[in-house]
Amino acid sequence: MANFHHPSILLMLLVAISSVSCNLFQAEATRRLLDTNLPELPKPELPPFPKPELPTLPKPELPEIPTLPNPVIPALPNPVLPTLPNPELPTLPKPEIPTLPKPELPTLPKPEVPELPEVPKTTSP
Repeated sequence: MANFHHPSILLMLLVAISSVSCNLFQAEATRRLLDTNLPELPKPELPPFPKPELPTLPKPELPEIPTLPNPVIPALPNPVLPTLPNPELPTLPKPEIPTLPKPELPTLPKPEVPELPEVPKTTSP
């Protein structure tokens, strides 16, 4: 006979097999319930119920809220700022930029392009 050193493996195997077999029995039972025809039951007729009415409640009277006078804010005096004299900037003499003579480029002779001979036109048959 086999000697198991790990009884937890045997317990897990037993739980797995039992869960599979329970699902099979449950699936077969639901299939049988779906296959059977149930007789139609008549709908019971209920007597009409009166509509409930909400009681009317009196409106509560709110007490008058006393009005408080607006607080008076004292006027602040406008501060007088002393006027400062505008600073004068010293005038600097404008520097004179020396003028450079324009360089003169030598004139190059125009190259002569040789005339190309005309290509005779070919007529296609």
